[in-house]
Amino acid sequence: MKHRITFEELEGNSTGFFALVGILAALVAMGLFAAYTMEHHGHVITGMDNQIVWGLPHIFAIFLILSASGVLNVASIGSVFRKAFYHPLARLSGLLAITLLVGGLVVLVLDLGRPDRLVVAMTSYNFKSIFTWNVFLYNGFIGVVGVYLWVMMDRSLQRFYRPMGLIAFIGRFILTTGTGSIFGFLVARSAYDTAILAPLFIAMSLVLGMAVFLLVLIASCVWGNRAMGIAFLERPKSLLSLFLIAVFYLVTVYYLTNLYVTKQQDLVYFILGSGGIYTYLFWIGYFVLGTVIPLIILYHPIAGKTRNGITAAASLVVIGGFSLLYTIIIGGQAIPLEIFPGMEIISSGFFDGRAYHPYTPTVWEFMLGIGGISFAMLLTVIGMRILPFLFVPSSISAIQLSPEEID
Repeated sequence: MKHRITFEELEGNSTGFFALVGILAALVAMGLFAAYTMEHHGHVITGMDNQIVWGLPHIFAIFLILSASGVLNVASIGSVFRKAFYHPLARLSGLLAITLLVGGLVVLVLDLGRPDRLVVAMTSYNFKSIFTWNVFLYNGFIGVVGVYLWVMMDRSLQRFYRPMGLIAFIGRFILTTGTGSIFGFLVARSAYDTAILAPLFIAMSLVLGMAVFLLVLIASCVWGNRAMGIAFLERPKSLLSLFLIAVFYLVTVYYLTNLYVTKQQDLVYFILGSGGIYTYLFWIGYFVLGTVIPLIILYHPIAGKTRNGITAAASLVVIGGFSLLYTIIIGGQAIPLEIFPGMEIISSGFFDGRAYHPYTPTVWEFMLGIGGISFAMLLTVIGMRILPFLFVPSSISAIQLSPEEID
């Protein structure tokens, strides 16, 4: 005999709701002030220059974009793969996919230096450029997920639930492939010129999306004073650990491949051995804090079965993902341009005579990035307040059922 798990809507009336909105709004204002200051004084007040053109704000933006793609995986498991356990979480997954992507795009637009020039990108298209394709991918993704949410919340449209889920599932992979291809198609940067960056970004989106989703889910239940059994986190936690292993495998392949190519060996030695901040971020930020410790926590028989343990693991995964993005994107730009292959250049205006280019992010870049994350969270909190985006189990004992017992 099968049993049905019942869920109740998590209402947005927690005592700290208005305080949370006020804090997020203040952080958003801080980000806007940073953007205004950078626009007024120019990017000379940042650590970016003609060599490091994608700085800390782009790390925040790529982080949010990858998380937006990966967080939709929760809804996809429910609709495409027909896992009923994930159906109550699908709405929150779709909401986060939109808000995180919007937050990332806001950071990108405000970091352009001339946000008004965005009109040119939206009206003049060069289809040989991956940036042009991403204009359509980002807007299309928001539109598809918006329709997907509509189908979820309108009972009369339930027959379209799985088809829309399949479209969103495919669109999510295309979006992340396009983001990874931005770097994979840049042949001028030796650290970027590889096809493996596209699948690596897809895997990173899965792990970052699941980590962000777990943090938002747990925080929502805590702030909403809603009890949630640890068994409800068991399956997302298991997926998070598997995605972590997948990312580590692809990162290993990425560096082993570059190590095999003679001309790329200096790049590997720089990032993994003598790169200063990049080396520390890779080994301490990504490998130890972002991979090894979370896996130990998630597979630990005691820590892995507590809400605090899962929260700590997901938080460390976010730190590790951010560190890896910083290493790949900014570390890849620190490598000197190879304008004349096989020739030794003493110095030039393109910095190709330097061994490695220094970069130190400023507080303005950090403020803008935090503002983008806060904007995404502010939209999420307001969305959950207005519409029923999150449901939690009404009975903690009910979620102890096996997958075969769930309708």
